[in-house]
Amino acid sequence: MSQPNTRRAQIEGIVDSKRISTQQLLQQVYEELERGCREFHINASGQYNIGGPLWAAENEPITFHVRNPGQRLGSMGMSGTTIVVEGSAPADVGWLNAGAEIIVKGDSGDTTAHCAATGNIYVGGRVGTRSGALMKYDPKFSPPQFWVLESAGSFSFEFMGGGIGVVCGYGCENLDSVLGHRSCVGMVGGTVYVRGPLSDLSDDIWVLELDQGDRDFLQEGLQAFTRNIERPEVLSELSDFGQWKKIVAKTYEERSTRSLMPIAEFRQHHWVEGGIFGALYDDDYYVADFVERGQMRMREPQWLNAAFSAPCEHSCPTGIPTQKRISLLRQQRVEEALQMILDYSPFPASVCGQVCPNVCIDECNRRDVDIPVRVDQLGLLSQTIAAPLPTAQLEQRIAIIGSGVGGLTAAWHLRRQGYQVDIYEKDSDIGGKLRQVIPAQRLNQDILKAELERIKTMGIGLNLNSEVNRVLFSELESKYDAVVVAVGAHNPVVIPFEGHERLVKGLDFLKQINRSDRPQLGKRVVVIGAGNAAMDVVIGAYECGAEEVTAIDIQKPAAFDHEIAHAKALGAQIRWPVFTEKVTAEGVVLKGGELLPADTVIISVGDRPDFSFVPDEWLDEKGFIESNEFWQVRRSEKTFVLGDAIVPGLFTHAIGDGRKVAMNIGHYLQKQPLDDFSGAPVIPSDRVRDEYYHPMNPQRVQEQEAQQEVDRCMSCGYCRDCHFCEDICPEQAIERREHADGNFEYVSMPERCIGCGICAGVCPCGIWSMEDQLEKYIEA
Repeated sequence: MSQPNTRRAQIEGIVDSKRISTQQLLQQVYEELERGCREFHINASGQYNIGGPLWAAENEPITFHVRNPGQRLGSMGMSGTTIVVEGSAPADVGWLNAGAEIIVKGDSGDTTAHCAATGNIYVGGRVGTRSGALMKYDPKFSPPQFWVLESAGSFSFEFMGGGIGVVCGYGCENLDSVLGHRSCVGMVGGTVYVRGPLSDLSDDIWVLELDQGDRDFLQEGLQAFTRNIERPEVLSELSDFGQWKKIVAKTYEERSTRSLMPIAEFRQHHWVEGGIFGALYDDDYYVADFVERGQMRMREPQWLNAAFSAPCEHSCPTGIPTQKRISLLRQQRVEEALQMILDYSPFPASVCGQVCPNVCIDECNRRDVDIPVRVDQLGLLSQTIAAPLPTAQLEQRIAIIGSGVGGLTAAWHLRRQGYQVDIYEKDSDIGGKLRQVIPAQRLNQDILKAELERIKTMGIGLNLNSEVNRVLFSELESKYDAVVVAVGAHNPVVIPFEGHERLVKGLDFLKQINRSDRPQLGKRVVVIGAGNAAMDVVIGAYECGAEEVTAIDIQKPAAFDHEIAHAKALGAQIRWPVFTEKVTAEGVVLKGGELLPADTVIISVGDRPDFSFVPDEWLDEKGFIESNEFWQVRRSEKTFVLGDAIVPGLFTHAIGDGRKVAMNIGHYLQKQPLDDFSGAPVIPSDRVRDEYYHPMNPQRVQEQEAQQEVDRCMSCGYCRDCHFCEDICPEQAIERREHADGNFEYVSMPERCIGCGICAGVCPCGIWSMEDQLEKYIEA
């Protein structure tokens, strides 16, 4: 980072004995600022708006030393701007101050600090009428502070809504009031600390004694104040806090009921002596406050971190809690974040990062602000993470039939638990359809190979070229403590219309391509089917030299939009609804007589699993293995089934099934109840506050690094540790507690909490909930 330019600029308000205009003076300031100057010494002659809204590159600080300024000095001054006035200044100093530090070493005119929103204003003398009026406080920024050494004019602090005013009353013992006449009229918020005589104040306020927090604030603030105005000799006298008072606004109710008799006076002097039950017990005359604490609260805040699922987690078939992963990245726990996804999937880069349609992205709440978080890019970050070591070495053995993503995921998680795992695969290598079918255009083969190698390092037994028949399956059932059926769907569905023997099966065609074979298809190809696999067939047909490819379906194409767009970009036509009558040597004849000319016709309307190795009684009327809600075969409690062997789905469905089956096998072998993994409910969208987030240009989002998504994730239902609740609580009842493992929690202290619900109202993630206590009172 370059060092800030501290070149000093000297600007004169009178040039050649002639006063220059405000516009000319400010133009000089802007030009010097562009040249890199950050320190200005200005001998003004009443020019106004000096030190107004200015920014410097890389937020470098800007300093002004001014003599003889005009009105509106520091008006709308920004954070990073410091203005020092040698002497006095006229009206409107710090009007609408937006973060500047303004120091006037003499007096300041009327309406000083008028409408100030943040920043500090220090005056080493007195200020004029209506100073401090309409000060306000936005919780996103620090409250404005307005310090005056001597006194304020009449109508000061009128309609004050927030911020802090400090009037020291130094040398003002002979005044009737150091705040002038009719001060604090319409005041509804903020605090004014005052020292010296007071009179003729508005009825809208209370004048109170200081508490310890007030004394601590003044003790620290007076040191900075006297140092800034260069009056350190007055600090000792001003530090006698017995001379100070605090002014705060009355509540709406207090202003409306000021004439009513206090309830304590009524009960003690006008009520039935001893109370209406005095014959039974002595009345202690305790009166419950309108705002109670502890068990008397009507509502109690609960920090329900992770009680809800984020939409991304809830919609992900694998169940990956992206919001937790991003939270770890936000805490700079990068290695832990990249490792965490391996707790759910051994294919973060191949599946999550490339071939998955990312239904999590479709449901991301960030889409209501600009575009969803790029979850797929986060998956690619974990491609080189080493495999975790097993947590134990257990004796139980598990056989897994099939090495697609579902079977490999089950093997991965079982091995991590310490079980001995053997895979039986009829192909010559592991990977299933992910390796055999997905085109290289959609899946980087180097990444896939690396993730398959990572699985192999786990110490899993691989029995390749081992097709399981009924004899071998019976042996596995008797030899192993549990068996997983993860055979996938590798039998293409063929519709038996006339000429079906001419059809090329889509699955076989894709496997040929991935083996680097290039079958001769001719120039014209018709694909029957328009799902995702059919779109892969279309892409493969073009790779094999086809010039004209048409996909047909009887219904709206089931392929994802981006898959259809890719096929069309290559020149493919997609027609629906279209009904096939027969297949001939000339092509496909449709019902109605139209001929679609074709040299090759490929069918891709789905695939079914082969269950010929299991007992017939295990199958239902549709030919699938009957299983329960725990992925457990109904006729064999030690056998589990997953993925396409249950119902056709995405790779991410198979990965999710593999993890759940592995965990339930652990439960089964440890004789614990099995789990249906129903999960937490998705967080209602109205609990997540999208107003806290500024929209970004979608193109800029696509260009930035994946790690920067931590700033865009809204962390739905999972605390982002923003401290909003802790900072905003009016009773300071919330504290953050950090545990030895690096995790944290926010706790509401019942002895302070009044159950106002502000914490729940401001929480951007929807963590805090207000629990109704009324039911407890009724039960009591």
